[in-house]
Amino acid sequence: MPDSAPNAAPPAAPSHEHLIRDFGLAKATALNMSNMIGVGPFITMNLILGAMGGPQAILGWIAGVVLAICDGLVWSELAAAMPGSGGSYLYLRECFGRERFGRFMAFMFIWQFMLSGPLEMASGTIGLANYVAYPLGELGLIAPSPAVKRAIALAASAVAVMLLYRRITAIGKLTLFLWVGMLATVLFMIASGLANFDRTLIAFPPDAFHVDGTFLFGLGAAMGIAMYDYLGYYDICYIGDEVKQPERNIPRSILISVVAVAAIYMTMNISFIGVIPWQEVIETDTVATMFTLRLYGPTGANLVTILIVITAFASIFAMFLGYSRIPYAAARDGTFFKYFEHLHPIHMFPDRSLLVLGIVTMAASLWNLDAVISAILTCRILVQFLGQNAGLILYRRNNPRGRLPFRMWLYPLPCGIAFVGWSFIYFSKLVGQWHEPLYKQEATLGLVVLGSGVVAFLIWSATTGKWPFGPPGAPPAPRATPHDP
Repeated sequence: MPDSAPNAAPPAAPSHEHLIRDFGLAKATALNMSNMIGVGPFITMNLILGAMGGPQAILGWIAGVVLAICDGLVWSELAAAMPGSGGSYLYLRECFGRERFGRFMAFMFIWQFMLSGPLEMASGTIGLANYVAYPLGELGLIAPSPAVKRAIALAASAVAVMLLYRRITAIGKLTLFLWVGMLATVLFMIASGLANFDRTLIAFPPDAFHVDGTFLFGLGAAMGIAMYDYLGYYDICYIGDEVKQPERNIPRSILISVVAVAAIYMTMNISFIGVIPWQEVIETDTVATMFTLRLYGPTGANLVTILIVITAFASIFAMFLGYSRIPYAAARDGTFFKYFEHLHPIHMFPDRSLLVLGIVTMAASLWNLDAVISAILTCRILVQFLGQNAGLILYRRNNPRGRLPFRMWLYPLPCGIAFVGWSFIYFSKLVGQWHEPLYKQEATLGLVVLGSGVVAFLIWSATTGKWPFGPPGAPPAPRATPHDP
């Protein structure tokens, strides 16, 4: 049970005097949208169409956006109440009681994140590598072999880390620049598709909407892929200490991002299969290149491919920026290994956290894309999304007069929808792993990570004399200041 007394005011979100509040609404929305769009729709369109066997896969997108909006309301309410860096780490710790079960939940989130975060970034580098290989192959510079694509993915991770190795004020401006490039790319693709749209190509297969076990499994798979593409609407929550007026700007940026990106995704997918038959889309992992090749020839395909690479890199950049703050925030509060507490002595950013995540991302970039996408959600759903949803309900119950600058509409309905939606995705993956090679055994990874995290937490707590092997509230061992090496 949480430690807070029923009517106690919630603990103030930790802040850090050395972090600079530079992100307003525009930059916050740019960060979220850059993370959300990236290369996702350009590398998963074949997967989501294949999951349901035709254009009826649009149901997966629709169900996904409903889930994203409801879950976004959960994030918005928690972020406004606790506008500090760390995102889910902070929310889980405070909602479940920071000295007992909340400490456990916070640790479990960081534990799974050290794998799921790099996996998500690696999915971007893998997709980027697939598209980079096309123009290089067309120019005869390299043969687009798997080894070359892996080398490109590794290089993309390294470049992102190098660009982020600087002060946050410069990063905010670069984020806006990449966001503009991303919007220009997707809007050009949408306009091209609508201008050449052929509605006769959108032919549904027989029994496309016949509801049975196969349909429900396909819907769960499609919904999971859609949610992979939507992930990132909460990215700004991870750098709450660096946001201006976070109580107002974080909820607004989340909701604006979800609605805007949903409109972009829906329109883009329909416009693509209005130019290329969906049966052909299923067979390619570079659908945007095929799309522009058909409309504009090799020169246009090469140009658009370059723009997609820029869009993909913008997403990778945004993820590295937000995610590098998570281990730092946990270590700063004594809930994770103090090694990650360090800030760069000159530019004041979490340098060790950034470098470690960069190394793990480079290793994850050597995996296959379908395995990476499947593993991302199964690692996160149990602790982060379901745990955070339950945490908000506990937070409201135990702090009825607590500080809630933003309150979701129709509470608790959005919480219930989010909980059912995430549960449906997870269990469809568990069932699907025995029937579909797409998921292989990655669906069990969430359970493996959960079990190993429990063991790691107990060992760490025993060696440090903390709960459950010490009294609640026992002072932690002295920690280094953020400037210490």
